[in-house]
Amino acid sequence: MNGDPHTRHGLLTARAAMASVAVALLLLLLKGYAVWATGSVSMLGSLADTALDFIASLIALAGVRLAAVPADRLHRFGHGKAEALVALFQVTLIIISAIGLGWRAIDRIGSGETTANAEYGIGVSLIAIAATFALLAYQRYVIRQTRSLAIGTDHLHYQSDLFLNLSVILALVLDQYLGLAGADALFGVGIALWLGWSAIRASSRAFDQLMDKEWPLDRRQRFIAVASRHPLVKGIHDLRTRTSGMHDFAQFHIWVSPTMTVQEAHRVMDEIEARLRPEFPGVEILIHPDPEGHVDGQGDPLLSKDAAVLVEQEQVENDR
Repeated sequence: MNGDPHTRHGLLTARAAMASVAVALLLLLLKGYAVWATGSVSMLGSLADTALDFIASLIALAGVRLAAVPADRLHRFGHGKAEALVALFQVTLIIISAIGLGWRAIDRIGSGETTANAEYGIGVSLIAIAATFALLAYQRYVIRQTRSLAIGTDHLHYQSDLFLNLSVILALVLDQYLGLAGADALFGVGIALWLGWSAIRASSRAFDQLMDKEWPLDRRQRFIAVASRHPLVKGIHDLRTRTSGMHDFAQFHIWVSPTMTVQEAHRVMDEIEARLRPEFPGVEILIHPDPEGHVDGQGDPLLSKDAAVLVEQEQVENDR
């Protein structure tokens, strides 16, 4: 897939979402039969989780398609935050699944019901594990290529599915073959807690994007170090970064000589962007030139000092 990287990313994320839909639909049918055959509450939890997987994957497919739509007159920064909204919707479904499963498991503990036909549940769970492994491998590839938040949240959920299906197998073996009554219901409670914890973890990145959280410190420092290499840049301040879906944005002010002409300052900015592009591909960069020493508002002049230290360290390393 050649051409525009954003178009390529959109195709990859859409294909990953479609793969999730297909896997979830297959497992939904198989687990529905297994629940009917076994009466297992842990298998019921697995079925509920897969049903929500199916819904979440459909929403993720719509979300990644919307996020891939190019910027337009009314959405000048693109539609990338659609992925964060989709991720939060997925988190909501996971929480609902966890609460429902926990309630059913606790009710099973009190009723003393037992499972039956464990071989059906075990067989379906083994198929689910194999299908999930294949899906996770493809999702990891897509995430490496696109850093998609929606696919990343889907990936996290399917990772928990591996433990969920293993737990179902163990619960059925303990409950039916080893005669440990209540094991199935206790595993159901454990799976519910695991799903709730997964939801909390998955929500953090979505909130970070919606709240325009800055890039990680090490990435910002590396960005500053590269931008500061230009010999005519006297310093950098007021660096602001954010991520929206597959799009990254960075804007900052540079100090240049007060005697520099507008044309010269523009040339310097073009050269800085050319230096940054190979190290930070796809990042949309906005640079504002200031006369040396000038800081607008509450700018952060310490960034220029950090940059100078990083550049000095880099020069020392190169001299060795």
